[in-house]
Amino acid sequence: MDLRYGINPQNTRAHVEPLHPGADLPLRLLQGQPSYINLLDALNSWQLVSEAAALLGRPAAASFKHVSPAGAALAGPVDATAAALYGVDPATVGPLTAAYLRARDADPKSSYGDFAAVSHEVDLELADLLARVVSDGIVAPGYAPGVLDVLARKKNGRFLVLAADPGFVPPATEAREVHGLRLVQDRDPHPPTAGLLADVRVGTLTESACTDLLLGLTVLRYTQSNSVCYLRDGMALGIGAGQQSRVDCTRLAGAKADTWWLRRHPAVRALDFRPEVRRQDRINWQIRHLEGDLTPDERTRLAAALHGGAPAPLDPAARAAWLSRRTGLSYVSDGCLPFRDNVDHAARHGVTAIAEPGGSLRSAEVEAACAEHGIALVHTGRRLFHH
Repeated sequence: MDLRYGINPQNTRAHVEPLHPGADLPLRLLQGQPSYINLLDALNSWQLVSEAAALLGRPAAASFKHVSPAGAALAGPVDATAAALYGVDPATVGPLTAAYLRARDADPKSSYGDFAAVSHEVDLELADLLARVVSDGIVAPGYAPGVLDVLARKKNGRFLVLAADPGFVPPATEAREVHGLRLVQDRDPHPPTAGLLADVRVGTLTESACTDLLLGLTVLRYTQSNSVCYLRDGMALGIGAGQQSRVDCTRLAGAKADTWWLRRHPAVRALDFRPEVRRQDRINWQIRHLEGDLTPDERTRLAAALHGGAPAPLDPAARAAWLSRRTGLSYVSDGCLPFRDNVDHAARHGVTAIAEPGGSLRSAEVEAACAEHGIALVHTGRRLFHH
């Protein structure tokens, strides 16, 4: 299959081929012409959602950007904020659409132009939603009758549609060529299982925390390292990917989880946008309003986007009071926590359960910090670096 281009448009010649002539393929192209990055997103996101659904017994979805998930979620309730933003009825929305909405709403600024992945056959309800959001493509195991007709109208037929083969068995080894060298390694054949949560070092894990931690372990298996994620109610609310410092990753992902919660504040939901302001612009303005460091030009444009001008930002006391109402988050790290500062920052964001490999020189300090903050801690013994 010829690709549109490689990683960048100047990589003009790019194609994909099976490892061996006549070998089975993990994906079939149904519509569009993918780029190199589109295929990387599709292959990683499909593995994430298929493993999550198999492990946790619920439909799963992911919203991918640049080979890492911006959000991932299991089917579950769609709250009023997300329902209003995307124009769905939370009482009747189907489980697969709910999973994708919950995944996309985790970090909706980053999910602009995403690659979507779902674990089950795409139905007309999800196709209708995809037709209304800015997205580059989707990978799924199948498509219900009429769905391809709906998706064919998106982006003048350039919207990518890929069908994944759920029965595909990947080779035992994988390789990458870099600067004249071919790097070969065994493929990790062990997706997360409930057994990884057996070694509880501090406190006890609730059933909901176990679900979130297992989802988080699956998410990080396909997220660029260093990576951590914060989760709640079957949703990855803050994912930090590709940071050289783990504590920077912890702080970045925590800020995203805070933003998700603050978008539910009545003052933010009450922002009265003019009808011509697009959905994505409303999302971006909500987030910039919460961040509070608007440039003069942004203040002018936000005022123009709202009836009655721009309100004052939330004051620190109001932010702190609202954030204090959020608790019960879980936190997963793809590598061992080297210092207790990761725990201290996680506690600031409402975390009550942590899963990490363990084995750090300072693991005793990390355990002490968890006990101090009332956070349950489990050692998985499993590093999940992904590059």
